[in-house]
Amino acid sequence: MNNVNMSKDLQEKSSKSALFHTLTVEDSLVNVDTSVKGLSDEEAIKRISVYGKNELDEGKKRTIFAMLFDQFKNIMIVVLLVATVISALLGEVTDAIIILVVVIINAVLGVAQESKADKALAELKKMSSPYAKIKRNGQANTIKTEEIVPGDIVYLEAGDYVPADIRLIESASLKVEESSLTGESVPVEKSVDKIEHDDIVIGDRKNMVYLGSSVTYGRGLGVAVGTGMNTEVGKIAGYISNADIEETPLQKKLAEMSKYLSVGIIIIAVIIFITGVIENRGYFEMFLIAVSLAVAAIPEGLPAIVTIVLAMGMQRMAKKNAIIRKLPAVETLGGTEIICSDKTGTLTQNKMTVKEIFFSNKLVPCDNVKNEDPNLDIYMQAMILCNDSKVTKIEETNIKAIGDPTETALIYFGFQKKFDKISMENAMPRVSEIPFDSDRKLMTTMNKINNGVRVLTKGAPDVLLQRCTNILVDGQVQAMNELDLQTIKNANTKMAGKALRVLAMAYKELDNVPKNVTPENIENDFIFVGLVGMIDPPREEAKEAVRICKCAGIRPIMITGDHKGTAAAIAKELNITSDDSQIITGSDLDKISDEDFLKNVSNYSVYARVSPEHKVRIVKAWKDNGKVVAMTGDGVNDAPALKTSDIGVGMGITGTDVSKGVSDMVLSDDNFATIVVAVEEGRKIYSNIRKSIHFLLSANMGEVIALFIATLLNWRMLFPIHILWINLVTDTFPALALGVEKAEKGIMNEKPRKSEKSFFAGGLGINIIYQGVLEGVLTLVAYYIGATYYSHEIATTMAFATLGLIQLFHAFNARSSKKSIFSIKVFSNKYLNGAVAMSAVMMLSVILIPGLNSIFKVEFLNFHQWLIVVGCAFLIIPIVEVVKFFQRRIG
Repeated sequence: MNNVNMSKDLQEKSSKSALFHTLTVEDSLVNVDTSVKGLSDEEAIKRISVYGKNELDEGKKRTIFAMLFDQFKNIMIVVLLVATVISALLGEVTDAIIILVVVIINAVLGVAQESKADKALAELKKMSSPYAKIKRNGQANTIKTEEIVPGDIVYLEAGDYVPADIRLIESASLKVEESSLTGESVPVEKSVDKIEHDDIVIGDRKNMVYLGSSVTYGRGLGVAVGTGMNTEVGKIAGYISNADIEETPLQKKLAEMSKYLSVGIIIIAVIIFITGVIENRGYFEMFLIAVSLAVAAIPEGLPAIVTIVLAMGMQRMAKKNAIIRKLPAVETLGGTEIICSDKTGTLTQNKMTVKEIFFSNKLVPCDNVKNEDPNLDIYMQAMILCNDSKVTKIEETNIKAIGDPTETALIYFGFQKKFDKISMENAMPRVSEIPFDSDRKLMTTMNKINNGVRVLTKGAPDVLLQRCTNILVDGQVQAMNELDLQTIKNANTKMAGKALRVLAMAYKELDNVPKNVTPENIENDFIFVGLVGMIDPPREEAKEAVRICKCAGIRPIMITGDHKGTAAAIAKELNITSDDSQIITGSDLDKISDEDFLKNVSNYSVYARVSPEHKVRIVKAWKDNGKVVAMTGDGVNDAPALKTSDIGVGMGITGTDVSKGVSDMVLSDDNFATIVVAVEEGRKIYSNIRKSIHFLLSANMGEVIALFIATLLNWRMLFPIHILWINLVTDTFPALALGVEKAEKGIMNEKPRKSEKSFFAGGLGINIIYQGVLEGVLTLVAYYIGATYYSHEIATTMAFATLGLIQLFHAFNARSSKKSIFSIKVFSNKYLNGAVAMSAVMMLSVILIPGLNSIFKVEFLNFHQWLIVVGCAFLIIPIVEVVKFFQRRIG
């Protein structure tokens, strides 16, 4: 009873969420029965049952029956069904039933393919679902956004998507971009003060942030007051949460090509019909043959096959830590020529560890730091209090912290030296701050101490030194002179030369917090405290990945905000470059005009001390040189560069929601080697799609050629049910099996595919034509032998069996366009083996099983006749092998 009352009470309060901007922080917390410590796990579970998951309704999904109905919308299928009904009325009931069964089976297979593709894409969508930082059981935690309930305390930082409708309870220079709700693209500055008016528009509710908006600056804390369909976004009529699945360029090209092929096939079908009528064959017989040929040969299934192969490839890539968010990315990946990668965490391990520190004008290893040093207290305050990492677990000998890896490294180092962040924050609480941003390269906090305020700052040494006028030496503050400055710079250079990431720290004292807390007012006249050097070693697998890139004709480019010396050391260790002239800083890049940079961009392999704006410029320069560019990014300011690149690569671990939201691919392990794996997989998928289409189009062409020539020769070679049955049993399964073919050896030794290159380039178009003609001719040869030496019925059966088996043999040819099938192990694709075996059983069963053969109008064949059939069908392999041999010699 109590739970029921609680549920009703919560739901009633939730319905008033639109008025939370008129409540104080305290009243807002009371309204949703929570506190600043957050909910307990048990309470959160209860509220999930009341409010449901924090997700938007996806709208009605297409039912199986709707998918099935769509399969019969094809005009040629409708014509065939009408013809079948007429056939039944004219007494050909058996033929009509068989044709109907084949059409229905085809439709069921179509639904199965579509359903498989939908499920695969849905699974991929789940994998890329965002996470949010919340407070549960009084501790910071990270959960999926769908698990947030009203009453949860939510942390907000620059780069985060707002995961629910939230009433702010803390705001530190917080700015939120709300264009998805208000249409206003300029970020709105937020506050926590209550608003008296209850009838103001969403854009004026400065103490609220809403689902779907994004944090562009600062930091905040708030209480979730609306989730799922109870958010402002959820209330918008007709809002659809699912993004439409984008059709890839290849799918568009194939759909367009299918239309032209369809027109051609229909013209041929009309010619066959007219020719048959002229030769005094029955109108209705020729009509059925022509329509059956059109249904079988028109490649309307090509886009579906491509979707399934892409979806299966995307699932394999997800298992290898590369989550594809947009289908076109799979195609583009295979053609990638430039990979612009961040250094930290992508080329390196992202496991920052403090190695050396500099204070009192001395550079010492971290293990030699003594706790009694007079500078250590203030040094540690700047390191630990000017730090947004959150300690989530404290043990006797260890702690667990979440946050930026650089900042957590400082927390761990402080803990080793007996400086506990939680105790220090209790003693010196933060009262104001200026968050870090990549333009200033500084972070500043103001912490209460005794009767005043201590301003603590950390950031890039070259930037912070310009704002320091004094230095702390042996516990004493003294004016900074040129010797001090040079000593600091020498220490910075020495640490950077060892590939250490260096941060500088400074402080100053104030009587109170100024009214106008801005970088211009606060970040000046500092007392320099010291430097800290941390190392983030290269990933072991990154060096091999760089080598593979170079073999594959892909150029790796390192882009980092780190010191030039650090970047050079890592780049040389990974063999990205060995030439210092290929390393350029952001400030040097600013001095180069766009025209000169466009001409000389290929001269640079490493960019140091760059801002997000430089990334856009680098990407554009490479693209203007006609290159396909992949770009990694993890910050909110990286979004423009990710959008500008051909392949935007977001970071799954360190990346902000905004950067992941605009990416084409997300690395769940933030690893450069994963990009290379994804490129290889992209090449393989594209190659496999070519193989599937090669097989399908050459098989369809074989059917068209055989029937067209047979009609011209007045040979009554095949019945409509033969054409439809061959299309049913020999097309779909082998084509899909070719879609999961393993990558051919040397695929990463080939140069990237040019985007403007035709899909049928490289001999594919010629192969489809000559192999299709070959299939048709061999089928006609089998029929001619049967008609000459046996009977018309035997000849029809031989042609039927040959046309079906020749396509199955040809599936093995399609495994490689140039290589001999014997060099790649004929039966190494177990899926193709299974597909061919199943198709062969279905083909042969209608000939060998008594009763079925009479329904399909075929005869039993003797040993010699089977020998001719198998011989004609098998000939496709040696003939194609000979052609491949000469193609390899010429190519």
